[in-house]
Amino acid sequence: MGIEENNLLEVMRTTFSCRDFTDAPVTDDQLHRILDAARFAPSGGNRQGSHVVVVRDRSLRQRLGELCGPTMRLYAAQGAAGETPFNTVVESVVDPEVAMAGDDSTPSGSPDLFERLGEVPVVLVVTVDLSVVASMDKDLDRVGVVTGASVYPLVWNILLAARTEGLAGVVTTAVVPAEDEVRSLLGLPEHHAVAAMLPLGEPVRQLTKLSRRPVENFTTIDRFDGPPLTA
Repeated sequence: MGIEENNLLEVMRTTFSCRDFTDAPVTDDQLHRILDAARFAPSGGNRQGSHVVVVRDRSLRQRLGELCGPTMRLYAAQGAAGETPFNTVVESVVDPEVAMAGDDSTPSGSPDLFERLGEVPVVLVVTVDLSVVASMDKDLDRVGVVTGASVYPLVWNILLAARTEGLAGVVTTAVVPAEDEVRSLLGLPEHHAVAAMLPLGEPVRQLTKLSRRPVENFTTIDRFDGPPLTA
């Protein structure tokens, strides 16, 4: 069931990561309303370099799910080793080639969502044009994150707008390491990077109480080690 459009705070507090969907279809009209609202997300220089591919073809969705398999096997192997998977600070002890290859006796580590992605009502693949974004951190000696500021506000707006339609989804990035294959599969331009894949549909169950850290746990005044912000 949808939610009143003007109740922004309730939408923000109840938009959850959904991985279980009914078989109810998602119509083009619903998607158009969602994207018509989501398009007002900010982007660097207002260049609006994002693109959304609506994947209706079941075989394409299933193939996208299959492409997530190796990534999720590595994710599972690193987690089993007590690591934070795909960490860019602490070097992994897991051999990525061995973990990603797997075999019939090796659990894929892939959530059931990816294995049955063809059954999900619709999947949105969101890309960003790297030729129009300002990656202010591109010369720093760390992984770049600033580019995401020009695409992830749109991604989150899509999920917020979907909530008003009685729909739900989840931000997934497991397909990104297979970007070359995704580019070929969906005909993406060379300069477009895959930012997220959003399975979308009617949730089997709508969550209303989400578990999140309180403000005092992640907000400080003046310095990282400063006093917490309290009401």
